[in-house]
Amino acid sequence: MTSPAPTIDPKHTALLVMDFQHGVVERMPGLDSLLARVQRAITDVRDHGGTIAYVRVAFTEADWAAIPPANAIFSRVGEHRLMHDEDRSTAIDARLAPRPGDIVVRKTRVGAMSTTDLDRQLRDRGIDTLVLAGLSTSGVVLSTLVEAADRDYRLYVLSDGTDDPDAEARDVLLGKVFPRRAQVIEIAGLRTLLQGTG
Repeated sequence: MTSPAPTIDPKHTALLVMDFQHGVVERMPGLDSLLARVQRAITDVRDHGGTIAYVRVAFTEADWAAIPPANAIFSRVGEHRLMHDEDRSTAIDARLAPRPGDIVVRKTRVGAMSTTDLDRQLRDRGIDTLVLAGLSTSGVVLSTLVEAADRDYRLYVLSDGTDDPDAEARDVLLGKVFPRRAQVIEIAGLRTLLQGTG
């Protein structure tokens, strides 16, 4: 783990809760403890006045039609009309359900920003610090981290707030790749950083 900064200012911080939707969660069994930890992180950030932003992947008919065959990840989604916007598979898991006032965006690619207005919504709220939790580590977390770093956000990744079907990829990303762009911390550490603001 990298050494965290002494505090996080919750007024300028958003916790990104990414791809914790039924169709993703149900493909990765044994996530109950992970979801419980992420719920604690959500509660901690809320209790300190921070912003919660939810990201889910879902498609409309127009989105499917716009996916080119060259897209290695999503061309099959478009071809088979998967993950429709109104399908249960794209709904956020009820254990992490959004509340009024939270940000909720729908994306059509891997990262949280490239096909959404998430960056604008965060900037409108004065957010300059992001805390990332998501499924999977090598998918939405990696893609969002790289783009958010290029957009000059201060970044934290919750090492126990993400998982991946490929454990080796997860470990390499958390241990070697992410620390180049972000502080990698545990959810307990997030609570300590938030409490440091008084």
